[in-house]
Amino acid sequence: MDHPKNQEGALSAENPPPYSEKQPYSQQPPPADWQANPTVPTQYQPYSLPYGAVPGYASVAQSPGHTTVVVPVQPTHEPDYLGYSIFTMSCCCLPLGIAALVYSILTRDANRMGNGTEAQRNSRMARNFAHAALFVGIVLITAYIVLRVFILKS
Repeated sequence: MDHPKNQEGALSAENPPPYSEKQPYSQQPPPADWQANPTVPTQYQPYSLPYGAVPGYASVAQSPGHTTVVVPVQPTHEPDYLGYSIFTMSCCCLPLGIAALVYSILTRDANRMGNGTEAQRNSRMARNFAHAALFVGIVLITAYIVLRVFILKS
C-alpha cells in the first residue's frame, strides 16, 4: 500500500531533483542603502544603578535563579619607585635599573587593579633592584676615580 504523499505531484526517493552547482537567484539583491529593518530605530539604554544603590559601594543584582555581588575595585597605594628606577637605570647600572623599571611598572598596574599583595611584592622588588643598581653604580664610579688617581700619579 502506497503512502498518500507518494502519489502524483510528490517526489519519491527514487526521483530526487537534479543537482546544479549554480542555483538560479530568483530575487533581486537589496539596494546599497537598504537596512535590515528600517522602520525600527536603534534604541540605546543608558546604564543606571539599581534602585537604592549607592555609587562606589558594592551592589547586588538579583534574578529569580541566582544572586550576583559586584564589588568595585579599590586601588591600592603602594610606592612604585618609578623616578628612582629611571635615575638608577640612566646614571648607575643599566641592567639592574631596567629590572627596577619593569617592577615599577608592574607595581603601577597592580595598584590600578587593586591587587594589594602583588603591588606590595612588586614595589619591594623595584626598590631592591634600584638600591642594588645605585650601590653597583657608586662602587663602579668610586673604583674608576681611585684607578684614575693612581694612574695619574704614576
